[in-house]
Amino acid sequence: MRQSDHWDWLTVVETRLLTPTIREFTLKTPWTAPSAPGEHIDVEAIIDGQPDIRSYSIVGADGPLRRIAVKAAPESRGGSRYMWTLEPGARLKARAPSNDFELSLGAPAYLLIAGGIGVTPMVAMAERLAQRGAKARMLYAVRTPDELAYADVLTAALGEAFEPVIENETGRADLAAAFATLPEGGEAYICGPIGMLDAARRLWAASGRPRANLRFETFGSSGRYANAPFTVRVPRLGVEAIVPENRSLLEVLEELGVGVLADCRRGECGLCVVDVVERHGELDHRDVFFSPEQQAEGKRMCACVSRLAGGELTIEPAYRGDVSITPSKVFG
Repeated sequence: MRQSDHWDWLTVVETRLLTPTIREFTLKTPWTAPSAPGEHIDVEAIIDGQPDIRSYSIVGADGPLRRIAVKAAPESRGGSRYMWTLEPGARLKARAPSNDFELSLGAPAYLLIAGGIGVTPMVAMAERLAQRGAKARMLYAVRTPDELAYADVLTAALGEAFEPVIENETGRADLAAAFATLPEGGEAYICGPIGMLDAARRLWAASGRPRANLRFETFGSSGRYANAPFTVRVPRLGVEAIVPENRSLLEVLEELGVGVLADCRRGECGLCVVDVVERHGELDHRDVFFSPEQQAEGKRMCACVSRLAGGELTIEPAYRGDVSITPSKVFG
């Protein structure tokens, strides 16, 4: 869904620590429409002195107030660091809420699965399902008990159907077993790191359930490898650049003036796909647009989130409306 170009000013009303690494922000907004589960807002974060866009799920709403939660991620490109500097009274720009992760309300049963900060969209979903008396179960996977956020809210909404999974104590959540016990026609909603999403998609497909009944949302740009700088080349345009560990391939291409279409910037819509001509290094697919089989082929990648785990990458953008190319510009 393409976002509006209109930005509103929001004010930070309150902040509070939910865990040692997750901070909740209560924001005063000009929005009066009721909030729906699955909604998120795009905010303008100032990173290295420049505006950038970050998306955060809405945890809850009360009139014009909206709550979001941000996990501190020192290895990220800087969005969380900026957000954590905001104190009550601070102002920031944001777009009105949009929803790419809508909760349907007609299924016979629901399974919610969260990993880490992926709990944020699940809070509103759990509360809405509880209000409607729907049959719902939730698995919430974290490494250690002190990483659990909103456990009290989720317990109040779901009771014993809320099941924390402490991976350092019991191992990873058994997704295959969870899918097996979901009644026929039930829907599963999942938000977590890319490894969890890949496993869920694979196991769901193996279960024979309708593909449309598994719905998911990504967060951040979690991958299988640590971020590392790599070289990108676009021979047709005579462009070569370094993609630093704290910048995305899409951002660098845009800075160079290489024409690449983009929308979601979360690896979901596929608009920013580029062809991989040659590579020396491992491709780290961090999208949910391509199937596991397509990712394994390594012929295309989503420039907004996927990257090379060091080495050299030669690409050909699918869109050719290139403007004001700056050859051999290096970022780093």
